[in-house]
Amino acid sequence: MTDSPTNRTPATDPANAPRGRDEAPTRLPGLPFDLDAGRRLRTLTGVDEELLARVRYERSKYTALGGVVLGTSVIAAFSMWNFATEALGRVSLVALLPTVIWMLFVLNLDRWLVTPQPNARRRVGPLLTRLVIALMLGAVIAEPLVLRIFQTAIEEHVADERTDAVDRLRTNLVRCNPVPSTTRTASPQGCDRTYVLSFGATPGERAEELATLRSDATTLQKRVDQDTARLEGIDSEVRDECRRLVRMAATGLYQRTSECLRLREKAHDYRTTHRTSENEKRLAGMNSRISAIEAALTSSRGAFLRTRAEGIERRLEEERAKQKEIGVLERIRALDELAGGNPVLFVGIWLVRMLFVFLDVLPVLVKYLSGETAYDRMLTGESNSAVKLHSEEIRLSERRAAANLEIAQDAIEQEVRRHRAESEAAFREHTAAMNIRVRQAVNALEDEIRRSSNV
Repeated sequence: MTDSPTNRTPATDPANAPRGRDEAPTRLPGLPFDLDAGRRLRTLTGVDEELLARVRYERSKYTALGGVVLGTSVIAAFSMWNFATEALGRVSLVALLPTVIWMLFVLNLDRWLVTPQPNARRRVGPLLTRLVIALMLGAVIAEPLVLRIFQTAIEEHVADERTDAVDRLRTNLVRCNPVPSTTRTASPQGCDRTYVLSFGATPGERAEELATLRSDATTLQKRVDQDTARLEGIDSEVRDECRRLVRMAATGLYQRTSECLRLREKAHDYRTTHRTSENEKRLAGMNSRISAIEAALTSSRGAFLRTRAEGIERRLEEERAKQKEIGVLERIRALDELAGGNPVLFVGIWLVRMLFVFLDVLPVLVKYLSGETAYDRMLTGESNSAVKLHSEEIRLSERRAAANLEIAQDAIEQEVRRHRAESEAAFREHTAAMNIRVRQAVNALEDEIRRSSNV
């Protein structure tokens, strides 16, 4: 049972109790309020200063616990500041709003977790619940701090990944957009609409024309070569035969042989029937056309390559534009990839995580692993006494209410009896009055009858 203000003596009154060394107030000149750092830290633990004044030697413990709670909230604020700046991509005053809100939330949550509870040692469920909440909160707070510690390695890994992605995109764009050799070119395997570019004109049609023209020119060249070789053989026979001159017996003059004339006629007939001159002219025209198409095709391929290079560069610029500031999810994924490929780094990352989780759980651990203190026992006694007093007050209120009900019930019953008596008296008076009226009527009737009989 707590002492009422009227029953407290100056020696037991907490307001007049002597202060310990850690309770010495800090008052600055000119300030109307007390800057008591210890009291303000203990406020973060949820203790009752009036009850704690009776066990002054435990003030330092709760002051230290308040410092732990404050330190945890500061760590949480720093974690939220890193998270907010990474989400925004820059340092901004806007990040102060979630930082302050998160700090106050963690501060009040830790204050609730470490606030002394009466009969706490008898209940395991609330203790486990508070530990689970502290662990979850520690894991949330620890992750941004881990990302901050390994920021350099994460950013290098993400930069390498983005460079590799751009290089792969360039390779796929070049592979999926080759210089077309025909008008119908099948896309390479693994190329979809993502990697295929659109072009206004391609050199495929001229390439088909050039291939056809080259095939025709090759066939015609073989024919011309055969005809030329045959003509050279015939011309060689003509030259050999026509060098010989025979003397005519009749005139004595020298003239060509008949075989020479026949071979000349044969050569003329071969040129006429095989159209060697026309074929040579046609072959020259085809070669000239091939040269012109090759020049145009070279120019078209150059234009195609320039257009393809411009299209690829535009796609690469679009890809680079998507790769803006490194987001939080991308940092977490990069950290997991780094940890997966390096056992030493994996162990280091989890050690840092466990360290920050331990720091965030520290207020609850300090509170519940320090054992039951005298203040806790006094708080339990105060709570049990308050419960008993409240129960007695309830019972007293019930008795008072029951008595009031009985009094009210008696009053009602008396009122009912009074009204019943008044009603019965009124009924008797009414009956008597009616009897009197009846007798008067009877007497009057008898008198009337007598008068009638005398007459």
